[in-house]
Amino acid sequence: MNPTARRKNSHLEVVLKRNVEFPLGDALGFANLRFEHDALPELDRAKIDTGVTLLGKKLDAPMIVGAMTGGTKRAKEINRRLALAAETCGIGFALGSQRPMLEDRAAADSYHVRKHAPKLRLLFGNAGAVQLNYGVSAKDLARLARDTVCDAFNFHLNPLQEAVQTEGNTDFSALLAKLAEVIPALGVPVLAKEVGAGISATTAAKLARLPLAGVETAGLGGTSWSYIEGLRAKDPFRKALGEAFARWGISTPESIVACRNAFGSRVVVASGGIRGGIDAAKALALGADAFAMALPILKAAEQSAEAAIQAIRQVIEELRTAMFLTGSRNVAELKTRALKRLP
Repeated sequence: MNPTARRKNSHLEVVLKRNVEFPLGDALGFANLRFEHDALPELDRAKIDTGVTLLGKKLDAPMIVGAMTGGTKRAKEINRRLALAAETCGIGFALGSQRPMLEDRAAADSYHVRKHAPKLRLLFGNAGAVQLNYGVSAKDLARLARDTVCDAFNFHLNPLQEAVQTEGNTDFSALLAKLAEVIPALGVPVLAKEVGAGISATTAAKLARLPLAGVETAGLGGTSWSYIEGLRAKDPFRKALGEAFARWGISTPESIVACRNAFGSRVVVASGGIRGGIDAAKALALGADAFAMALPILKAAEQSAEAAIQAIRQVIEELRTAMFLTGSRNVAELKTRALKRLP
């Protein structure tokens, strides 16, 4: 097993067995935001439409199983279960980083999820933007998207994770120009996403200059990759570094607003600490077009595909209920509902 594959297995082990979520819980996230409850919603809950069209694909709910893993035997089975669950529920699915495919052709099979879920509505590929400074070319990335039959592609931005990670790649210089050159060559819509520290207004303004279809917030408030890399490290210095920066970043609600302001009508996917349908409804009302969830669905998929399906359905039913209680017949109406911040 090559070093990247070992790291992927290590990530899964830590995420599934340790508490890796934001240390302060929801203090900076959705908990202090409230919808106005409508006790007379004047609609039939059974007729509420949670469907949306995202990047030209019709989804039964504005939900994406967020990017997680790939490249190992264990990851292959988890991705199979996640893809089946996403297909069954009519939602999107994002692959984890496809870097292992570039290093070991044997790793590719763990990403070929359409073999198991041929009717998957929307599939995102994934690669680290920083890899453009470490020998990855536009041709390589186009092949990743083509080989996995992706409908869209995520470039993940993870400077904090790379800074803490023992094996981290930290040369993030001149990436804007390289992304501007590479994005059109992929042949599918491209998004930029963080991995848990959020996209600030400053970053969103820079990204908005690129020919991106949109962004994914991955804000502070959910899984902390700084903390994960600290837990993995054997070096006490890096363990302390991971702990020190576990609270670093931009909250998901703040990031949603910043990204919407910068990207206008382009796609904004909310992620980072969304733990149920009420959080998801708030994210949509703040300006997101869709939301992504990773850790809760991963924990369910560790049990079975059926458990992952149930977890997704639970989130969608919570979203539907939040829509009912705000008098929202569809997602477009939900996005007009005001949120109040508690004192």
